Amino acid sequence: MRTPLDRAVDHYLRHVSIERGLSKNTVAAYRRDLAAYLELLGRRGIHTPEAIGAAEVAAFAMDLRSRPDGALAASSVARMLSSVRGFHRFLLEESVVAEDVSVDAKPPKLASRLPKAITIEQMAAVLEAASGDDPLALRDRALLETLYATGARVSEAVDLNVDDVIDGDIVRLLGKGNTQRIVPLGSYARAALDAYLVRARPLFSARGAATPALFLGIRGGRVSRQNAWLIIRARAEQAKLGSEISPHTFRHSFATHLLAGGADVRVVQELLGHSSVATTQIYTHVTADTLRDMYTTAHPRAR
Repeated sequence: MRTPLDRAVDHYLRHVSIERGLSKNTVAAYRRDLAAYLELLGRRGIHTPEAIGAAEVAAFAMDLRSRPDGALAASSVARMLSSVRGFHRFLLEESVVAEDVSVDAKPPKLASRLPKAITIEQMAAVLEAASGDDPLALRDRALLETLYATGARVSEAVDLNVDDVIDGDIVRLLGKGNTQRIVPLGSYARAALDAYLVRARPLFSARGAATPALFLGIRGGRVSRQNAWLIIRARAEQAKLGSEISPHTFRHSFATHLLAGGADVRVVQELLGHSSVATTQIYTHVTADTLRDMYTTAHPRAR
C-alpha cells in the first residue's frame, strides 16, 4: 500500500522531470536515492512528509557513511544527500511541510580532481584504430570522430538523428534540461560521417525497423550508451591505451586540446553546453600544467 510519503516522492519526480526538464537518467538517479531514503524512514516508522525531522536526515547521512558492506564514496554520499535536500526543498515550496529539515545536512567535501584527458597523439591512435572499410569500422570511426570533434556527452551523441547533422558541417546536440546547442564539425568528422552514411548506415538500417537515429547497431536499432562505451573501450585497447579511455575522455580531451590551442574559455563553455563558465575553467588547470612542463623544459633558467 502506497503511503503519503511515496506519493510525495512521485510528485517530486514528476516535477523535476516535467517542469525542470531533467533527463531520464538524472530522474532515475533521484528515484534510486530517494528509494534508499524512504527505506530508512520506513524502518523508523515514518510514512508522511510531516513526520520527518532533522534527526532522520542526519541518520540517513550517517547510514551512508557507515554501511556494514562498506561506506559509500564521498561523491556518492554527496549526490544522495543532494537528492534528499532537493526533495525537502520541494516539500517546503509546495507548502507540504512548514520547514526544511534537511538544511543542516552538509555533503562531504569532495577532492578537486582534474579531468582526465589524453594527448593529441593518443587520440589520433584511438581514431586510427577504427580505420577500415567494413561497416562496423566506418560506424565506429564516425562515432569516435564525432565525439572528439564536438565534445558531446555520450548520451547526446547516441541520441543524434540523421537530421541533426546540418549542411554536413554542423551538428545539433540536445543537452541537459533539453537545451539545444549547435557545434561545428571538423573536416575529419565530416569525412567520417559521410563515409558512414553512404556506405554503412544503409546496411544496418535494412536489418531493422525504420529509425531516424544517426548511429545504428548491427540489428538496425539505435546504438546505446553502453554499446558506445564498449566501442570506445575496444578501439582504445586496439591502440594499446588500455581500458581507461571512456566516452568522457573524449569530452575532456576536446576541451583540453581547444584551450591548449588558444580557444577562449567562454567559447569552450558554449561548445560543451556548460551553464557556468566556472565549470569549464577546471580545464584551464590542465593546460596550465602543460604550459608549466613546456616552460620547465625550454627556459634556460627554469630549473
